[in-house]
Amino acid sequence: MARDVITIEPEDTIGHAAEKMVSHTVSAIVVADSPYSRLLGIITERDLTRAVAGRVHTSEARVREWMTADPETVSETTDPVEAVQIMLDGGFRHLPVVEGERAVGIVSIRDLAEWSVAAGLKRRG
Repeated sequence: MARDVITIEPEDTIGHAAEKMVSHTVSAIVVADSPYSRLLGIITERDLTRAVAGRVHTSEARVREWMTADPETVSETTDPVEAVQIMLDGGFRHLPVVEGERAVGIVSIRDLAEWSVAAGLKRRG
């Protein structure tokens, strides 16, 4: 899980979201309200691709128009197998990790693949 949660506000542009993703080398960021850091949604590379395919102007289109609002979430104690199943069932690759209403991380399908490989190596070792 990535604990360094990168956030953006829903009023920001998707161009700003893309810049943040590139500068932090991530493929998803949390959409949160500024004063409380309450999770409102998530915006991913897939969302940005949909926006570009829709021919929107990245300096005008807002994150709130393209984000996934009220996304599925997990807690820090969620079993990794359960997190994988949530992703497979939902057809997505990122899950915000929450504590209360606040995002404390994001777990990606890559994180879970790495966990799976490490767990398999431990069983063999």
